[in-house]
Amino acid sequence: MELASASTLIDEDSVWVQTSAAAGAVSVEAVDVAGLSDAGLSVRLGVIGRAESRLAAMKSQVLVEVGRRHDSEVAQRLVRDELRSSSREAKRDVESAARLAELPATAEALESGGIPVGHARLIARVSGESNIDETLLVNAANEQQFDDFVRTVKRHQQDVADDDGKSLLDRQRKNRKARFFESAETGMFVLSGEFDQITGARIATALTAKERQIWHNEDSKARPTPAQRMADALAELILQPSGDGRSSGTDLLVIADYDTVQQQLNNPRLADGSAIPINELRRLALKANILPSIFDTKAQEMWLGRRLRTASEAQRIALIARDQRCIGCSANPLWCRAHHIIWWSHNGPTDLDNLVLVCDDCHHKIHDHQWQVHRNPRTHKYSLKPPI
Repeated sequence: MELASASTLIDEDSVWVQTSAAAGAVSVEAVDVAGLSDAGLSVRLGVIGRAESRLAAMKSQVLVEVGRRHDSEVAQRLVRDELRSSSREAKRDVESAARLAELPATAEALESGGIPVGHARLIARVSGESNIDETLLVNAANEQQFDDFVRTVKRHQQDVADDDGKSLLDRQRKNRKARFFESAETGMFVLSGEFDQITGARIATALTAKERQIWHNEDSKARPTPAQRMADALAELILQPSGDGRSSGTDLLVIADYDTVQQQLNNPRLADGSAIPINELRRLALKANILPSIFDTKAQEMWLGRRLRTASEAQRIALIARDQRCIGCSANPLWCRAHHIIWWSHNGPTDLDNLVLVCDDCHHKIHDHQWQVHRNPRTHKYSLKPPI
C-alpha cells in the first residue's frame, strides 16, 4: 500500500511538521522542536505515532516473510541480531506478526497509521485466545485510548464466549507462570508471575491489605515509596504468615447484580469490572466468606463525619463498587486509596459522598499539582482534571 503524504501547518509559529511517503517509504521530517508551540508539539507527536504504526506494519511483513521462508526461530534470531532485542521481545514480535497476517483489517489499519502499535498487538494477542469480531475491535481501536480499549477487549471476549468465559479462564490457568531469580546486573532478587484473573485478584487483595496495614503503621514523616512499601508487603506475606496460615484481609471482593424477579445473582465481576463465569462465582462461594452489602445506608457507617480520617473497610468496598478504578488513570481499584474531595485538612468529612478512589500518583497530582475532582452531572461518574 502506498502511503499518502500528509502535512500539518502550525500557523502561529509558521512551522511545518511533515511526513512523506514515496514507493512505500516512511519518513518524518526533522524539525527544531524547541521552536514549536504546545499545539505544535502535540501534532508532532501524533505524526511520529502514525509513522511508528507504519514501521511496525513493515516489520511484521518482514518477519512473516522470514517465517515463511524458514521458521519462527530464524525470525526471532533475526530480530535479536538486527534490532538487538531481548529474547522475550523477539518472540512477542514474531508471534504478533504471524497473527497480524491473519487479521487483514487490523494489518491495514496499522499500515495506514490509523491505530497505534499497542492496540494492534492487543488485537493480535486476543485473536489467538478466542473468536473475535475484528471489525468491531478495529473501529474501537481507532477511537479509544489504550486503557479504555483494554476494557473494551475484555468485555468483547466475554460477550463472544459461548461457554460463559470458562475456556478463557482455563487457558489463563494453563498459562500461569512465575519466576524468581537473582539479577546479574543489580544482585537483587526479582519475582515475577502471571496468573489467571481469579488467582491474580486474590493475590492482589491479600497484598494490598498488607500494604495498607504497613502504611497505617508507618511514620508519616518518613514514608517509603509506594513501590518499596509493596515490596515490604510481599515479603511479609511470604515470610511472616499468620498463625492460622491465612492472612488478614484476603476475602476476595466479587460484585454481582441481584435479579429480584428471578431471585438469583447475575453479571458477577471482579473489583476492576472484569467479568467472571457464574460457575466460578458458585465455586468461590463454597470456600469464601459471602458478605452481602447494601450501600447507601448509614447502618454500615458510610458517613463517619469527622470521627475518623481513614475510610472504613465498608466504605472501601462501596467505593470500589461505585468507582471501579482510579478516577484519574483507571488503575486497578485495589491499588487505590480513599481521597477526601473536600480535604480532611479543610474540614472535609469521611463520608461516602466525599470520597473517591485514587492511586498514589493521582493523589500527588491532587495535593501537589492542583488537579481537581469533577463529577459528571449526567453519569454521576468522577474524574480528575488538570488545573486550567
